[in-house]
Amino acid sequence: MSRAQASIASAAPWWQAVRGDRLTIQGGVPLNGRYEVSGAKNAALPLMVAGLLTPHLVTLRGLPASLDVAILSALLQSLGVGLQWSNTGDGLSLTMSADRARAGAIDAELVRRMRASVLLMGALLGRTGEADIPMPGGDAIGLRGIDFHLAGFRAMGATVEIVDGVVRARAPNGLKGTEYVFPRVSVGATENLMLAAVLADGPTVLRNAALEPEIADLAYCLTGMGAKIDGIGTDMLVIHGGLPLAGVVHRVMPDRIEIGTVACVAAMTGGEITISNANRALLGAAAPALESAGITLKDSGDGLIIARRTGDRLNGIDLVTQPYPGVATDLQAPIMAMLTLADGASSITETIFDQRFRHVDELRKMGANIVVRGSTAVIRGVPRLTGASVTGTDVRAAAALLIAGLAAESETVLAGLDHLDRGYDAIVARLTQLGGRMVRS
Repeated sequence: MSRAQASIASAAPWWQAVRGDRLTIQGGVPLNGRYEVSGAKNAALPLMVAGLLTPHLVTLRGLPASLDVAILSALLQSLGVGLQWSNTGDGLSLTMSADRARAGAIDAELVRRMRASVLLMGALLGRTGEADIPMPGGDAIGLRGIDFHLAGFRAMGATVEIVDGVVRARAPNGLKGTEYVFPRVSVGATENLMLAAVLADGPTVLRNAALEPEIADLAYCLTGMGAKIDGIGTDMLVIHGGLPLAGVVHRVMPDRIEIGTVACVAAMTGGEITISNANRALLGAAAPALESAGITLKDSGDGLIIARRTGDRLNGIDLVTQPYPGVATDLQAPIMAMLTLADGASSITETIFDQRFRHVDELRKMGANIVVRGSTAVIRGVPRLTGASVTGTDVRAAAALLIAGLAAESETVLAGLDHLDRGYDAIVARLTQLGGRMVRS
């Protein structure tokens, strides 16, 4: 066991590191039943980092039991944060105690495994006045520089330099409120500067801020701790820094990307799945896109009922990924997998990341007809997919290949399961309960 693996095992004892690195899928079976959606990974990680901001107890309920959550737990523990886990009928809960939190050396191996580790910088700068963070890693989906993060910290009075691959930030006299305009919408930079601004001296105005619901979830948690934030849900956030922060108990919002992923599973396999704790509105602009493709999305007292319209094949559609409220880039790969079996031609234009079509070649191995022209993929539906040996190269690519394998004829062997583990809480086990035939080895 490596040092990083030992750190994860100590910080997140619920995580089982050795669970097989290949998934054998026997496709062609409709999936039916009830699926309990997890708390959103993209909300959970910044919420956990927010626990660094106060010496009082912060409890998060409904966390996804994913590898990214386990890795971040190890990073927080290395900074002196106490972690207490429980798993009840409400799902995975974490109580954090950061009264002894400190800036310190951070394991570069852990940081390389997840990009969200960069969020530690804002919280550490606000709380301790210093942060040394190795350049973050994560999915291989193109350039995602942290220039906006660093420019924002400099605007708040911090000195920032990169030395031997480590970002060193210092604010010995504390951060100062400022006004910062994001040159381009950035979810991570918006979250990082929010975390820093909460403990800064004076108000901080963030313009062209990202609008994703996960940012609002972070803002509501921070206000529950005593922060004052105006403009929640808009592109201009005003954070009134310097207020004392107390503890909080906060439930993580449902994972809208997981909801969309499971919707693609239901549609592609021809089943009907009811997702508990979900509704159509959580999907945002993806909802009408999925409905145009031939999927029924029906809110009920039991949750969101998802099915392919009776007797129909899926329809080809055209969509463009956009920052919220547009179609999320995280749903691009799952929707592309679904469209490989749609009638006619579809097109998907990716505007967020420059290397997020790496799943295309893997889908082609299964018989998909996809041509990439620049930032646009043209998908011509085929009668069937055939199982093959494929590899997921990022979280959402792995999910797309899982979806394709569940619909394909014959056997699919999916590698790269660490990516699937990073983004989803036991999705293989839960889809197996709905009738999916899968074995991990």
